[in-house]
Amino acid sequence: MRTLPLPLIVAALLSGCSQTPNPTPTPEDSGVPQQDSGLPPDDAGIPPDDAGVPPEEPLPTGPPVPQGPPNVPEFDPAFPGQTRVPAIQTQTPLQVTEIASGFRNPWAIAFLPDERMLVTEKPTGSLYIVTPQGAKSPAVAGLPAVDGRGQGGLLDVEVGPDYAQSQLIYWTYAEPRQGGNGLAVARAKLVDGEQPRVEDVQVIFRMMPTLESTLHSGGRLVFTPDGKLFVTLGERSILAGRVQAQDVKSHFGKVVRINPDGSVPQDNPYVNDPEAKPEIWSVGHRNILSAALDSQHRLWTVEMGPRGGDELNRPEAGKDYGWPTIGYGEEYSGAPIHESPRAPGMEQPVYYWDPVISPSGMTIYTGNLFPEWRNNVFIGGLSSQALVRLMMRNDRVVGEEHLLKDQGARIREVVQGPDGALYLLTDATNGKLLKVTPR
Repeated sequence: MRTLPLPLIVAALLSGCSQTPNPTPTPEDSGVPQQDSGLPPDDAGIPPDDAGVPPEEPLPTGPPVPQGPPNVPEFDPAFPGQTRVPAIQTQTPLQVTEIASGFRNPWAIAFLPDERMLVTEKPTGSLYIVTPQGAKSPAVAGLPAVDGRGQGGLLDVEVGPDYAQSQLIYWTYAEPRQGGNGLAVARAKLVDGEQPRVEDVQVIFRMMPTLESTLHSGGRLVFTPDGKLFVTLGERSILAGRVQAQDVKSHFGKVVRINPDGSVPQDNPYVNDPEAKPEIWSVGHRNILSAALDSQHRLWTVEMGPRGGDELNRPEAGKDYGWPTIGYGEEYSGAPIHESPRAPGMEQPVYYWDPVISPSGMTIYTGNLFPEWRNNVFIGGLSSQALVRLMMRNDRVVGEEHLLKDQGARIREVVQGPDGALYLLTDATNGKLLKVTPR
């Protein structure tokens, strides 16, 4: 559902830091209500701001998207354009159409080959098949039980790359376990019909260790053209999990990469380290709920910050993205987490938000309905109640727009459909499936 294009980049690294030992408990979705100056070093790999941009396409200028003051004003960006880039405006008039409603806090969309959609319902653990006209099937039978408390439940869903032959679908969920819970990835054969069901369910990955927490499960799935599967994982928020985010003996706060059967690719960065979990791709993440591939098949993610510090990253093999040692936010109590937003050996985000947008869901637009959006990044905004659009040049964010503010909705998921429209889910007890097209 998120294998779409774009070029982007990861930037500079600078000096040292630490962490606050007692994190404030994390509210649902990174602070969202429950209701529902200096130049980088020469070798930082950051191109000049106008590199590669044709003269007829000048970079946006002007003030940023209206927002409140930063929570941590003493932290300056590592390079120009790392935050608060100029605001841009879509020229095409938009039409928002409600396809279906009545979902209880829906979480993810995946398109079947016939353009029907799989839609997950987080707290109930229910999966539905929805037609383009909005007709909803009975809940798909046969899925395993979920721990639906807090940020757990049934999360992402993807259609297997070989679905035409195998009918396999994949999903993530908070698995109830002895002593707690943990994110799991399962796959099964989808049997269509008046009462759809899944057969031959296999759990192909389990986040370890088991921990009792209802927070920060992560859970996005991204298939790559070479048949690998990325899974994004949170660090469970509580201190016992947070301190493991940079520990390669734990899955917490990681991106992992597996084969579709759950086995470990032999070119993973830690596969020859006997002390490490061999599935690990990158470390030092907080809670990744947004992920997509660009046109070069590189993985991009947007992760939840605390109060401040949502991040756009391009996770590369074996690299450390800093949490909880560095970052651009603070505890919900206002207490500091980081001494500095930079440290040697730790990656800088391509872009960050302070205050936060509370990101969930991500796609990179490649369709023909909106030529002006091509290669732009779209992110669902929960606390920001917006569809966040990022204009990119040479792996840098150069423009930002917050669309659909008039909907007054927490946007949980955004997917490009086969027709070139954007499909969204709103996070509410009466969640909606929306379609965005030109008016």
